[in-house]
Amino acid sequence: MATVDEAAAAIRNGELVVYPTETVYGLGVDALDADAVERVFDAKGRERDKPVSMAVPNVDSAREYTRLSDRELAFMREFLPGPVTVVVKRRNAVPDVLVDGRDRVGIRIPDHDLALELLAETGPLTATSANISGNPSAQSIDDLDAIRERAAVVLDAGQTDGGTGSTVVNVDSGTIHRRGAHADAVESWLADRD
Repeated sequence: MATVDEAAAAIRNGELVVYPTETVYGLGVDALDADAVERVFDAKGRERDKPVSMAVPNVDSAREYTRLSDRELAFMREFLPGPVTVVVKRRNAVPDVLVDGRDRVGIRIPDHDLALELLAETGPLTATSANISGNPSAQSIDDLDAIRERAAVVLDAGQTDGGTGSTVVNVDSGTIHRRGAHADAVESWLADRD
């Protein structure tokens, strides 16, 4: 079975790694390495105009790569780690390819010990489901499609808790872009702070 050290070494080499989250398995590379991010789009067959989110180990780490408003910071401290992606202003270190040149990036802090251990070793990773675009997300490594052959390392943590993707929210505008896990709680938090 693959180890976090092997996965971190693959990330440092610009290779693809499949890692578990509390929702589904993710496909990770160094999110700050534009060439590695290109490989994620190629492996998934994903259109370049569909941005990929960035996973970080904690809120303080997110602040290194983004410009958070007080409202966004309060929201992140309430909901992360967890199955919520927060769309915030990015700093220049975040490559254009990750976000299709947009000024915002989705930030995700997975609530999964193995994912957090990997992120502590590597820094920011791409946070996108480990599947060919259009195929179902994988809740176990047995569910992985052709992505499995494209990844240098697969971290197996058994069955994940849920097939529902993360809720994607722009806290400053109060917009939920995708309803997923904890969507009702997110909606309630936004409504209470309008």
